[in-house]
Amino acid sequence: MWKFIVRRLLIALPQILLLSVLVFLMAQMMPGDALSGLIDPNIDPAAIEAQRERLGLNDPWHIQYVDWITGVVTEGDLGRSFRYKMDVTEIIGQRLTNTFWLSLVTLIFTYLIAIPLGITSGRYNDTFRDQMITGYTYVGFATPLFIFALVALWILGFQFGWFPTGGSVSPGLTPGTFEYFLSRLHHLILPALSMALITTVNTVQYLRSEIIDTKQKDFIITARAKGASESRVYNRHILRNSLLPIAAFFGFEITGLIGGTIFVETIYSYPGMGQLFVESINLRDYSVVTAVVLLLGIASILGALLSDIILSLVDPRIRIK
Repeated sequence: MWKFIVRRLLIALPQILLLSVLVFLMAQMMPGDALSGLIDPNIDPAAIEAQRERLGLNDPWHIQYVDWITGVVTEGDLGRSFRYKMDVTEIIGQRLTNTFWLSLVTLIFTYLIAIPLGITSGRYNDTFRDQMITGYTYVGFATPLFIFALVALWILGFQFGWFPTGGSVSPGLTPGTFEYFLSRLHHLILPALSMALITTVNTVQYLRSEIIDTKQKDFIITARAKGASESRVYNRHILRNSLLPIAAFFGFEITGLIGGTIFVETIYSYPGMGQLFVESINLRDYSVVTAVVLLLGIASILGALLSDIILSLVDPRIRIK
């Protein structure tokens, strides 16, 4: 088991290194550079050029990359934002907390919705209940997340006023109080539910297929032939074997949430990593864009790594291969 984990970690490290090179090169191709928003463009061009030389912005790209990645690894230095006039590390630390709680609540909603629907659809396949649930998944597959989020915001936020339409907490509340916690939760529910209702359809269909496939296995037929009750067959054999592969979906759910948070946080004006990413692109905040893309890419790689590790725990054949 440990050999498999070490092997996958050794594969992930070159991927992260390649990702950092690609992110740096794409940032280099953006209009302007890290100095563009920090100084007044009306000052003497010679002074601007001297400052650019001092910061190493005239060096070849590979030298700039080595300096940048060395600062990231040794000091955690991701640069400085010209918009916020503060270190990028500090900005990301503030936004990352909001995105973490949004992703966590979304995952909870996803599994609370997907597991009962998938079990019902798989157990009673080809019935009216199964057709209704399958119809819901087809609608979910066909509906873009940003369209669904906009509709949910308009109906539940603006028309009915059940949920806040922006922000992460009501102003004027003291952090650490019970009212502050309830306000944060209230601001989380609608964005998280909007993502969960769309992202859950993959898990529902996968669980349904697993249950239907497991019902036809020889050991299930043998259990029924021995006189086991239908509830025992489902609870002890079918569900146990069908739910285990769902655990491997956890890592891929994390990867899917990364793209979802960019849309949802922008639509709901939720101050997280996704909104920071979009705002930084619009303002050409070079340092912030580079740092956010790098961190989101690393999260995707680690999500896939987590899925492989969980799947190897569930199915030992993966480790043998």
